[in-house]
Amino acid sequence: MKREQNAMKRGEKAAIVCCSNGLAEEEKEKIQRLQEKLWEFGLQPVVSRYLYAKNSVFSGTAGERAGTLMECFREKEIKAIFDVSGGDIANEILPFLDFREIAASEAVFCGYSDLTTVMNAIYAMTGKKSLWYQAKNLVGKAERWQCSVFPEAFLNEAGPGGELFQLRYEWIQGASMQGTVVGGNVRCLLKLAGTPYWPRMHGKILFLEARSGSQAQMVTYLNQLKQMSVFEQVNGILLGTFLQLEKEETGVSMADLVRRYAGEKLPIARTADVGHRSGSRALWIGREYVLKKEQQ
Repeated sequence: MKREQNAMKRGEKAAIVCCSNGLAEEEKEKIQRLQEKLWEFGLQPVVSRYLYAKNSVFSGTAGERAGTLMECFREKEIKAIFDVSGGDIANEILPFLDFREIAASEAVFCGYSDLTTVMNAIYAMTGKKSLWYQAKNLVGKAERWQCSVFPEAFLNEAGPGGELFQLRYEWIQGASMQGTVVGGNVRCLLKLAGTPYWPRMHGKILFLEARSGSQAQMVTYLNQLKQMSVFEQVNGILLGTFLQLEKEETGVSMADLVRRYAGEKLPIARTADVGHRSGSRALWIGREYVLKKEQQ
């Protein structure tokens, strides 16, 4: 985060916000535990007043949710903004964001899933990076491990690092790729197609993952990317986890489908370390990565 771009200091503030679907009332206990964890790490949690669903899936209007997010970017003591939501409606807030103020802020936005729309919009409009990271994992099934790696990841004076950022991956084809990472949840990323918030794909590494989505849906998404010439523009593809597709056991993996539509020349790697699982590691959206096959 910014002192790398920047490590946090104990005593600083960390915001908890909801830009996508509002949380269910049953999650209040989990959010309370998350606040307690942040206090234990020496951080001061600041909780959005628009967190829980009040009307259908909405915790507030698009303007209200965006306004709270902008308040967090403006407050100098807030260094990390943890979005704990997911779902469908995050792209509704994009026209209400002030990207000049976001670019000037030291705060780093952290989220996953539907927040793919916000993270890629931030990069497309400002060049600023965001972090694929779900703070609720600190109180999830992998709580012990997540809490053990959090201090080095967020409170290290040398800047964010450590085990949370160490991705293990295998090669599907090719042996190296280099470029700025864009992307995220494939369904949510494609909501940005045709908008000013779509990131330029030339020379990028395209990261893709999904919680839900059948084989047929993945074929639809990959064909849209192909028809937009994305596979001709990027330097490579990094695949995360695809939970529903993996459970279906159709005998066809996401790697098989990507090779079918992206071709056999584009470098493709796969990691089980990034996605919707509670043990997921973190990935920078908007930061350059170099992935290489280790010499045997």
